[in-house]
Amino acid sequence: LFAIFAFATCGGYSGGLRLSVDCANKSESDLSIDIAFAYPFRLHQVNFDAPTCEGKRREKLSLIGDFSSSAEFFVTIAVFAFLYSLAATVVYIFFQNKYRENNRGPLIDFIVTVVFSFLWLVSSSAWAKGLSDVKIATDPDEVLLLMSACKQQSNKCLPVRSPVMSSLNTSVVFGFLNFILWAGNIWFVFKETGWHSSGQRHPPDTMEKQSSSYNQGGYNQDSYGPTGGYNQPGSYSQVGEYGQSQGYGQSGPTSFANQI
Repeated sequence: LFAIFAFATCGGYSGGLRLSVDCANKSESDLSIDIAFAYPFRLHQVNFDAPTCEGKRREKLSLIGDFSSSAEFFVTIAVFAFLYSLAATVVYIFFQNKYRENNRGPLIDFIVTVVFSFLWLVSSSAWAKGLSDVKIATDPDEVLLLMSACKQQSNKCLPVRSPVMSSLNTSVVFGFLNFILWAGNIWFVFKETGWHSSGQRHPPDTMEKQSSSYNQGGYNQDSYGPTGGYNQPGSYSQVGEYGQSQGYGQSGPTSFANQI
């Protein structure tokens, strides 16, 4: 939607200005000189006729400058961004499985998003500079300086109407808004690639393994408690039983004399 606004406000522009040349000889004056121009702003091809205030002779003039490169570059990026956004929307909705297969879809989406973010910044900056030059080239006061009749003090040259540039200013604003939108979308596409989750998954697994090994170690088992070898009285009690069974705990000589 932002891309549509960007190329529509720039590519669909047409404007004009009106000048007035009042010669000393009123019959030679022209009080309504209309000059129209439009996208792609090849102003050097915009021709108009102006009186010379020297009889009925008129001179053929043209505006100065060719700003089609920056304007066409801006519109081209906007159109391609719109087409890619439309195609990506279809893939997100109807081909989600294919998109996530082998992580190829998110990776391509991430690269294209980075490229478009950079192109939006470059094209918007170039078109902002181009628009500034278009405003200067179509300024009625600057255009009046091109007329030979306006160089004579006896003639009066005045601007009647200046071109309206509001839609072109809007196109520049939408250009930088598209840059912010696409640059912010880099983070969300980056999360789809799996690089973000893989980077966050390793440290918790390592800590979990360390904690589990510590809990299973000998320090958490009561080695010196009732189950430990040192606290079991079995070894000593067995010695006593052995002594009783062998007769060493009773009087040995008496039993030997009785046997005899």
